[in-house]
Amino acid sequence: MSPRRLRVLIQRLPPESATMTALRNALTPEEYEEQARNGKPEEGRWSVLEQLVAGLTDAVRELQYITVVANSDGKGRKPQRPEPMRRPGVGAGVPKKREQLTDQHADFLFKMLNPEGAA
Repeated sequence: MSPRRLRVLIQRLPPESATMTALRNALTPEEYEEQARNGKPEEGRWSVLEQLVAGLTDAVRELQYITVVANSDGKGRKPQRPEPMRRPGVGAGVPKKREQLTDQHADFLFKMLNPEGAA
């Protein structure tokens, strides 16, 4: 078998195959970034259906997190926000730091929400 034939066979494997999973998991963060920058979604290693399922999974996990936080009394340990599922072509990345609410911003929001009470 020629190397070209082997490459074509590997490229045509289903995304969920062990070989494709191993290839995906072997990518370095730099390679993920390169794929994200120059990637072609139509040639991705995940099908559209798999991308949609990953999106739904992320949404369910986020709703679950919001439900737990909204229904807690605030005395216990706050659960961590769920990480999105890793997708081909998207690096794990560093979690973004949330900007802290300053007193000035809080006053502005209070005035916007309570125009009568701001006086």
